[in-house]
Amino acid sequence: MIDIIAELDAIRRRVHAPGDDLAVRLERRYPSDVEDVWDALTDPERIARWFLPVSGDLRVGGHFTTEGNADGEIRVCDRPSRLVLTWGGPDSVVTLDLAPDGDATVLTLEHAVPLAFVPDGSGALYVGPGWDGALLGLGAHVSGTTIGDPDSPEMLEFNGGSIPRWETAVRESGLATEEQIAASVVAATAQYTVVPS
Repeated sequence: MIDIIAELDAIRRRVHAPGDDLAVRLERRYPSDVEDVWDALTDPERIARWFLPVSGDLRVGGHFTTEGNADGEIRVCDRPSRLVLTWGGPDSVVTLDLAPDGDATVLTLEHAVPLAFVPDGSGALYVGPGWDGALLGLGAHVSGTTIGDPDSPEMLEFNGGSIPRWETAVRESGLATEEQIAASVVAATAQYTVVPS
């Protein structure tokens, strides 16, 4: 059983518009050294334990596929501090930065897409809760624990708690109207808290 509130509070969230992009930014501290977190992010056997099975040419310039989700290209792989890859298309870019913090590691994940792809900042509600779940899974993995099935009541509760946190981040960004935010909250709730039939 996870402490859902503590896990949700462990992530710092931000929505911003750097240049011509809209980005979600997540930051979380892990009680493990940088080399271990890096290995968990880049070793296919470990990735499958906390995220999804991954296959492909896992080197700079190589293409990969995650089972049942996105594919992409690895653009930067600077061990043990930076990984940059595309996610589902060439203009959807995920950057992972790792920094030592004593015996721990601070991971910053930023997912950016061109502003032309999203009508407003509330689009963060379509991806932010999913990244929250990924960071939760990574935390459980490096701590030697496990989390429930993605459709378990515990995970659906975690997802349900993630949505208002992303709603706050969008509101604080000033990049969406209240009407846009409300519509995206409804869509995110259906996407992340309802078990598919």
